Amino acid sequence: MEKEKVVTTIEEALSQAGVNENTLSENEKKDLDEKGFIVVPNFISQEKVEEIRNRFEEIIAEEGKEAGAEVHQEKGTRRLSNTMNKGKVFDDIYMHPKLLAAMYHMIGRDFKVSAMNGRDVLKGQGLQKLHEDWNASFFEEGEVENDGDYRKPEDPYNVANSLVMLDDFNEDNGPTRVVPGTHKKEAPQFYLNDREAAHPEEVKVLGKAGDAVIFNSHLWHGGTNNISGEKRRVLHPYYVAREFDQQQDQRKYIKKETYERISPAARYLLDVQGAY
Repeated sequence: MEKEKVVTTIEEALSQAGVNENTLSENEKKDLDEKGFIVVPNFISQEKVEEIRNRFEEIIAEEGKEAGAEVHQEKGTRRLSNTMNKGKVFDDIYMHPKLLAAMYHMIGRDFKVSAMNGRDVLKGQGLQKLHEDWNASFFEEGEVENDGDYRKPEDPYNVANSLVMLDDFNEDNGPTRVVPGTHKKEAPQFYLNDREAAHPEEVKVLGKAGDAVIFNSHLWHGGTNNISGEKRRVLHPYYVAREFDQQQDQRKYIKKETYERISPAARYLLDVQGAY
């Protein structure tokens, strides 16, 4: 039996995934540092968009009310979770070189895939409080008493996220809003009384199907209401510094067929080496 190939460092994983010093432009690095996000046009092809849309709908039909239950279900939305185990079509999304390069740039140390969820906002739904994707900051006020669960401005960045658009994001179908530069601050709970209200500096991130938004998860952000009812399907490849737990325990859910299909670099980034 051939010995399994094992990747042991993030540098090796990134190299095998095709990441190099030129994968991100200097302007992209600057925007990630200063604004906390970038928009990448044509992140995936239109053919890939259509393939993922089709699989998205298949999973929703197959799983029904259980769709998204592995990680999170949300009122007013259709959610998917555990997508890396639900089709080869998803494999090269969380392993995209541009995405991995950006994650390494923002997190600044060894990291892993935390989850890759899907979200589609229904008509009249989708408004989220401004939040950062880190521990206590996403909870309702009063749920967490320990301020140590929040990141301080002098702390390293622990998480980074992305939106791979499967439909156009326009003004009326519930695009994500971000407040540029706020990844340098504490969680919005420390500044805002009403996190659902429009922020004077917020920007709605718009784009075409196939585009991607890559952002520091400590950036204040949130979904908006889908006024038009147009589809607004999106994938969220989400990453975390390696010393922390994943949002979805990849080792718990990894299927043998997935494990055997993906590369040693992907096994490293999912943190599932030796699962089979």
